[in-house]
Amino acid sequence: MTMPWYEVPPSPPDRGSEEAARDRQARLTKPPGSLGKLEDLAVRFAGFQGRTLPDLERIYVTVFAADHGIAERGVSAFPQSVTAAMLRNFSQGGAAINALARRMGAVLEVVDVGVRADPGALPGVVSARVGPGTAPFDDGWAMTDDQLETALVAGWESVERAREARAGLFIGGEMGIANSNSATALACALSGADPDRLIGPGSGLDGNGLARKSAVVRGALERHGLQKGEPLEALRLVGGFEIAALAGAYVRAAQGGVPSLVDGFIATAAALAAVQLSPGAADWLIFGHRSDEPGHGPLLEALDAEPLLDLGLRLGEGSGAAVAAELIRSALALHREMATFQEAGLDTE
Repeated sequence: MTMPWYEVPPSPPDRGSEEAARDRQARLTKPPGSLGKLEDLAVRFAGFQGRTLPDLERIYVTVFAADHGIAERGVSAFPQSVTAAMLRNFSQGGAAINALARRMGAVLEVVDVGVRADPGALPGVVSARVGPGTAPFDDGWAMTDDQLETALVAGWESVERAREARAGLFIGGEMGIANSNSATALACALSGADPDRLIGPGSGLDGNGLARKSAVVRGALERHGLQKGEPLEALRLVGGFEIAALAGAYVRAAQGGVPSLVDGFIATAAALAAVQLSPGAADWLIFGHRSDEPGHGPLLEALDAEPLLDLGLRLGEGSGAAVAAELIRSALALHREMATFQEAGLDTE
C-alpha cells in the first residue's frame, strides 16, 4: 500500500555542516556564545543548507485565507465578511504582511482555500478553494475527508511554488474570521490541554464573547471525543481549511529541505498538527515569535519550542514571522562576514 505523501519522513538537516558552522562560531572575533541565539540560528541554517556559510536571499510568504462556519455562533468580534474584505486588501497591497514582504524583498502570495463569498479573480491571489468555508464544528465535522485532503494539498502546492522560486525560507500566514476558535479546539485535541488554558480574545472578544467561545470549544471537544495523536481526525472535525493548508505546507517544506518560520498561535496549532503527522518535520521548524494570545505559550511548550521574539503581537498573516526573518538575516550576516581570530591576526594564546 502506498504511503500518503504527508507520511513520507523528511531527511534531517546536515549535521556535519552544523558542526562545521559551530566550529566557525567558536573562532570568530568575539567571546564564545556572546551572540546567543544568533549563533544557534547560523548553525541551524548551515544544517538546512548543507554548507558552513549559509545565506538567505529568497524568502517566500504564503497567506492562506478561509472562513469558518463556527463564526455563526457569535464567537468572533467581527463578521465573516471581513475575511473577503481582507483578501481584497492583500491583493491591493494594503495589509501588514504586504508592507513587511516588500521590506524584506520576499515573494508574497495569498491562497484562497475557502473564503465564504468567492471573490473571483484577484491579482496576487491563488484560487485553491476547498469550499465556501467549513461547517460549524459544534454541530458535526468541520470538513469531509476529501476536503481535508484538498486543503493539505493546497499547502503542498504552495511549497512547490516556493521551491521553484529557490526560496531558502518559507513563512506561512493565515486569515479567517473565527479561526482562533478552530485553532483552540485543534490545539486542545492535539495536546490534551484544557480549553480554559488556551482560550483567548482572538480578534478582540469581550467577556461574554469569551464565555461563548469557551462553551463552544468545550462542547465540541466533548461531542467529538478526540484523543491525542489523531491529527487527521482533529483537523477534519474541528480544523479550518487554512489551518490544514498550513499543516500540509510545513510537512512538504520539511520534505523538500526548506525551513519554515512559524508565526503565532494559529500557525503553531498547524505546526503541532504537522509534527504529529510527520515527526521529522520538527527539525525544519523555527518559531518566529511568542504571540500575545494566552494559548500560544502552552502550544510552544508542547513543541519544546523557544521563539525568537516576544513583542506582544497577535495579528496573524505571518506578520510576526516576517519581522523575525530580518533577525535570521542578521545572524547569517554575522556568521558569514565576521573575521576569525586567525584572519584578524589576533593571538588568543
